[in-house]
Amino acid sequence: MAMRRVAIGLAFGMLCFGAATAPFALTLEEAKTKGLVGEKASGYLGMVGAGSGDVQALVGDVNQKRRQAYEEIAKRNGTPVTTVEALAGEKAIQNTRSGNFVEGPGGWLKK
Repeated sequence: MAMRRVAIGLAFGMLCFGAATAPFALTLEEAKTKGLVGEKASGYLGMVGAGSGDVQALVGDVNQKRRQAYEEIAKRNGTPVTTVEALAGEKAIQNTRSGNFVEGPGGWLKK
């Protein structure tokens, strides 16, 4: 299980904390800093409020890439994708910078 966590952590780090890979007007880091998006326990990115088309496109793109990565990791490790998503969500919330949003049981919270 420890090796799986390492593999998931490495893949998640490369996927989630790098620059946005598509030519969006807004980078992932900018969207987080501005409070437009936040990390969810599900392992995916969410919009904190009603977002513009650019924010919606960014969230959709990031989540699609995350889903593909989670499926690859799950297949490689013989683990259900839901397990990978949960571990990735836990890691994303732990790594979220102070002042950025995470989704808690009652909704969005500033970390």
